[in-house]
Amino acid sequence: MSRLGRQAGRTARIGLSVIAGVVVGLGVHAIGHTSGSLLFAITGALAGALVAGGLDAYRRSARLAEVKVTVPQLSELTFVVNNDSRQVAWQLFVESVTRVSVQRLDEEDGLLREALTSLYGLFATTRETLKISRPSTHVSVGMTVECLAVNFLNLELRPFLSRWHPRLRAFEETSPGRPEMEWPLAADCRAELRLLQGNARSYLLAFARLAGVRDAEAMIDAHSVHRPRTVAPPRGPVGS
Repeated sequence: MSRLGRQAGRTARIGLSVIAGVVVGLGVHAIGHTSGSLLFAITGALAGALVAGGLDAYRRSARLAEVKVTVPQLSELTFVVNNDSRQVAWQLFVESVTRVSVQRLDEEDGLLREALTSLYGLFATTRETLKISRPSTHVSVGMTVECLAVNFLNLELRPFLSRWHPRLRAFEETSPGRPEMEWPLAADCRAELRLLQGNARSYLLAFARLAGVRDAEAMIDAHSVHRPRTVAPPRGPVGS
């Protein structure tokens, strides 16, 4: 659910509570046959708004739980999650697991350009998901799902993209029409991509664990098995 949708839901709940409070206040006034109907209405409205706000705050902090996950470079970490952070973790898992960039490329399978473009898209959508999501409830111990996502961006995706995107683009611009296999750095790029994909898998499993996803490994492997193969172009004309 987007930030706008969640905000609209909270506003609607508070609005309904205010209306209910007004009705209750007027009802109390009618029953008591006393003066000051406006005061009763205002009092009831404020009470309804306070109740709605309290319930919303309780809902956001409800079901706090500690979850331990292990990711590259950070070892085992303890996270504190609630319903909202589980939803964010689920969104990040879905965005990642459906990307071709996190599926392993064999030596002659797939295109590096396709993988790098997908990684750029994953970087952008992960950052956008964090921007539109409500920050996790403050806790005294443990990390949050936002911390995990930021580490994924800054420790994994950003270094790889900063290193290899300019180099591949330079080859494409200086050698238009040549297949990727003729790029002298193709093997090195693929080797580092495989390392990144292995680390990304650990992050995906961490997002899944925080979201409470069952059979996450099966979901990741299913996308890998059923991913259409993209065969790199031949080195020269057919029959040469």
